[in-house]
Amino acid sequence: MNDALFQRASQTAPGGVHSPVRAFKGVGGTPVFMASAEGAWLTDVEGRTYIDFCQSFGPLILGHRDPDVARVVHEAVDRGWTFGTCEPYSLALAEWIIGALPWVERVRFVSSGTEAVMSALRVARAATKRAHVLKFEGCYHGHADPLLVRAGSGLAGEAASDSAGVSADTISHTLVAPLDDERALDAIVDAHGQDLAAVIVEPVPANYGLLPQRREWLHHVAARAKDAGALFIMDEVITGFRLGREGAAGEFGLRPDLVCFGKVMGGGFPAAAYGGRADLMNLVAPAGPVYQAGTLSANPIGMCAGLATLEQMTERNGWKTLERRTADFVTALSREFANARLPLDVVAQASIFWIRRHSESPVRRPDRIPAGNAAWFAKFFHGALARGVYLPPSSYEVGFLSMAHDNGVLARAVTALAEAAADAERE
Repeated sequence: MNDALFQRASQTAPGGVHSPVRAFKGVGGTPVFMASAEGAWLTDVEGRTYIDFCQSFGPLILGHRDPDVARVVHEAVDRGWTFGTCEPYSLALAEWIIGALPWVERVRFVSSGTEAVMSALRVARAATKRAHVLKFEGCYHGHADPLLVRAGSGLAGEAASDSAGVSADTISHTLVAPLDDERALDAIVDAHGQDLAAVIVEPVPANYGLLPQRREWLHHVAARAKDAGALFIMDEVITGFRLGREGAAGEFGLRPDLVCFGKVMGGGFPAAAYGGRADLMNLVAPAGPVYQAGTLSANPIGMCAGLATLEQMTERNGWKTLERRTADFVTALSREFANARLPLDVVAQASIFWIRRHSESPVRRPDRIPAGNAAWFAKFFHGALARGVYLPPSSYEVGFLSMAHDNGVLARAVTALAEAAADAERE
């Protein structure tokens, strides 16, 4: 049935999918079409069930169809699913976020992380009256044209596009530095600081594998942005409200000028936001001259689902619970790999994890990812799938735990993943 569905899908959508990583291009084979989900589980169109470590690529921190969130969503739908007017539901979520995060004095809701980042950078250029933006290789900030770039050949941060259809003019103001390298960062800021509007970083890069960064390096990034008179922007689309109530900014003791959110804050619905200092956010229309709008921004369904999710995580001490549960899962899985003498590492940050080939030193940047990792992962992925565990279908994507992944589910997953890894090693 999956083959037939994918053949039909390929006649209606580019590559048969509506987001590239769903296509199994990185692992081979035909995508699995899912029919339903609940808690930690997915069920496909043929009735097979899978422990889900994708969780819609991170938003579902409570798991699929959490009953409390579902109740709130049903109530919201009964009231109306979009108004195009002012309403109290986005106000309630905005007040919660501002109350939780001292560095967010104003917030604007949008529908995707890409929109949030694009808008934050527009604010930065307006505030500084400068054009250049500095990003880091291996950090993904959505698919806006100026950010689809990687590092070029020189320390000056020359950029080349990662996508067709992006002109050289569009990316001419984007500079790229390597992660985890103070000297390279200093060289770029020294050369271009007077033209920098913003320095933007994923504090825990999680779209090129999981690349945990040194606290000292992150503080150096923030300090160099301030030295240059540029805004320091944290892209917390993944880490926001997943690393903890205060996200990575709270975890690392950072205070961004602007911050971008998505995923968890929408409770599984299309919702995102950018926020920060009041003087900066008040540049946004209609308060100021920076235009940004969205027909479905602050959609009441997502606002209610997001607030219900965040309130429940707070009431249940969810972030600490998930961190402990993830640590136990990683320890158990690492022990199984070690007992079987498998050259693998399990890297984790809060409730995010990544399984990869072993490295003798920490992997904090893309060029340090062990050789052969993608080819190994393709075999491992299909072995896990055959044993009822669904991992994100790319060696560069990370896994997520939810509150629905209880000890029993995780014990089953450890056994299945250890067996899949052993088989992948033998092939």
